[in-house]
Amino acid sequence: MSEVTDADFEAEVIGSELPVLVEFTADWCPPCRQMAPVLRALAAEEGERLKVVQLDVDHNPGTTNAYKVLSMPTFMVFRGGEPVRSMVGARPKRRLLEEIADVL
Repeated sequence: MSEVTDADFEAEVIGSELPVLVEFTADWCPPCRQMAPVLRALAAEEGERLKVVQLDVDHNPGTTNAYKVLSMPTFMVFRGGEPVRSMVGARPKRRLLEEIADVL
């Protein structure tokens, strides 16, 4: 799992050949911290089919505002450079995988 910024979002997410799961997160967000091990495990298990990245909303307002992210954590799945799924709130890995299965 890696971090992306406003500066490299287009290259790392929009330009990715793989689908990308982006977590819009913040250091002060307890549910975001709760999701960190879930996302690390997901990245390790699904790395050949899915890229998993985090974007800190406090340090990257351009991307956060462009996608109208208001709550943390917000998860967006991008495929072919377009957002195809959006989910808000912490969830178990199994549920997250179920929600994005059709994108993989």
